[in-house]
Amino acid sequence: MGTSFNEQFDQHGAWRREFALRLKLLSEWLKDHELLDAAIQERLRRLESQVRSDKVMVAFVAEFSRGKSELINAIFFAGYKRRIMPASAGRTTMCPTELGYDAEVPPCLRLLPIETRLQPQPLMEWRLAPEKWTRVDLDVNDSAQLAQAFEKVAEVRKVTIDEAKALGFWHDDTPEDNPLPSADGMLEVPRWRHALINIAHPLLKQGLVILDTPGLNAIGAEPELTVNLIPQAHAVVFILAADTGVTKSDLAIWREHLIAEDQDADARLVVLNKIDTMWDSLSTPTQVQAQIERQRATSAEILGLRKDQVIPVSAQKGLVAKVTSDADLLAASQLPVLEKALGEGVMGQRQSILRSAVASNIADLRTEAGRALNIRRRDLAEQMIELKGLRGKNTSVIRHMRSRIEQEQRDFDVSGAKIHAVRSVHLKLLREVFALLGTTSLKAEMAELTKELRQPGIKLGVRRAYSLTFDRLRQALRKAQATSNEIQSMLTGTFRQLNAEYGFSLQPPKEPELSRFERDLELIERSHQQYLGVSNALRLAQPEFADRLVRALATRLRVVYESALGELELWNKASAAQLDAQLRERRRNFSRRLEAIERIQQAASGLDDRIAEIESQETAINELDTKLAELTGHLVAAPPVAAAGQPQLLRA
Repeated sequence: MGTSFNEQFDQHGAWRREFALRLKLLSEWLKDHELLDAAIQERLRRLESQVRSDKVMVAFVAEFSRGKSELINAIFFAGYKRRIMPASAGRTTMCPTELGYDAEVPPCLRLLPIETRLQPQPLMEWRLAPEKWTRVDLDVNDSAQLAQAFEKVAEVRKVTIDEAKALGFWHDDTPEDNPLPSADGMLEVPRWRHALINIAHPLLKQGLVILDTPGLNAIGAEPELTVNLIPQAHAVVFILAADTGVTKSDLAIWREHLIAEDQDADARLVVLNKIDTMWDSLSTPTQVQAQIERQRATSAEILGLRKDQVIPVSAQKGLVAKVTSDADLLAASQLPVLEKALGEGVMGQRQSILRSAVASNIADLRTEAGRALNIRRRDLAEQMIELKGLRGKNTSVIRHMRSRIEQEQRDFDVSGAKIHAVRSVHLKLLREVFALLGTTSLKAEMAELTKELRQPGIKLGVRRAYSLTFDRLRQALRKAQATSNEIQSMLTGTFRQLNAEYGFSLQPPKEPELSRFERDLELIERSHQQYLGVSNALRLAQPEFADRLVRALATRLRVVYESALGELELWNKASAAQLDAQLRERRRNFSRRLEAIERIQQAASGLDDRIAEIESQETAINELDTKLAELTGHLVAAPPVAAAGQPQLLRA
């Protein structure tokens, strides 16, 4: 069936490992040849971090009992030759469960008690407090122990109706969504709010993150899951049951939580699971297939998708087929078709985005390092002209040349004050930009939104409150862009003046494009506005729920603002590093010129020797430039993966 998702992920992991190695070698080479200034070092650090920490999140979303956990077992964990995620009949995953890998944390299952919903901190903050989670250590070599530990995500606890209300599982205004009380009037709710599983599974080690979500009621009660985690997933696999098709609750999840106009079409896959329930010994294979195709076409039409985005599968038979190595059953389960769609859609899209970002950053890095070489090349050319002009001249001319160089050096030292003044103005304007996008500004906006949402009664004006908040956030970004434009104009003028007065070759670094962060704001606003539908209007009447929603928003906005500030910091470092590099090279140039004059004064042969040295240095610079192009070229071109799946190492 072509390359499976697992195989494609292996190849992506091999590419990332090789890229990180090449980047490290480039960094060492730049350092060895004194080309590693602060801006280049920062760019290298970001590139390495971006590629090493690149995560691919696949969210599995469905109503209860659609076979999510079994599908995860079949695609990712069949190598254990048994079920790992709990997948028995009835409700299994009662809380959102993330599977990933962090080398800094030992293999474990961490569980956040459901009672934390009664406290104000957002989920992101709870992640930073590991001591508040219940931890179960895992033995990755014991599949039975793993499976037993993972059963904890299905645990429930009994609470009163008042407790259920406080936790967000009971709403008087929507009785049809409430859990059924037992004979003693108690209700079953999940024992845990969120689960984090950290294991060194080969795919998880390469950056895959799997998000297994519970049903509609649990999704709606946890705003961070709906407005943060699911919208940020690189792919969402929505699971239906083949025998029922799209039910009312399935459609509610799809419409309220999963429709996203901005998402790539291939990033939304619908799985028509349990097709084995339609395998009927009284029907011919052709008749069975026709039934499946009808259900597939109907589901696609209801959900507004292309038919090829609805993939019929039997997760249970696929898992059995992989465990028993039954090729015919695996083909009948159609699991390889889904794996191919995930591999080509999710991984193809993710690799394309990452490689595009990498290529852009490497091109900038190449320009910055090449500029340093050009400064050296120009200084050598000036020295060569100067020295050749001394041929056949007497001692007094050479002495006069020395005086002139020393005067140039004194004049140049005076330029330091002017450069310091430029930096002061530059940093003052930069501080204004940082204030617009800083934590204080964001907290003020969130406090204003919280105040609006805490108005008594049902929030009929909640959408307007959100719209006004996002309008102000966009205005702050545009103001920051306008100030950065002002800084760029100032830098351009100053660099031009310094180039004319002191013979520099300064070029203003590429200005940060903050407008792309407006696009991020638009996506966040859309996911929140979608969540603010009529079904959640009643929930928003509860102040604690509105607070939780604002905290979820603040968590996601902080990421956007930090990214924007990171771009500005890199831009600032690039301009400062360029000035530092040219000042440093110019001082070296004065030293070399004075040294050359001294040697010429001491020996008649010194002039020819020095000219030969400069010619040799020019050749060395050309060789460095060629090597720089080769090393950066290796990074931009996606390195081929070796046949054995191991990265081919750079031969430097």
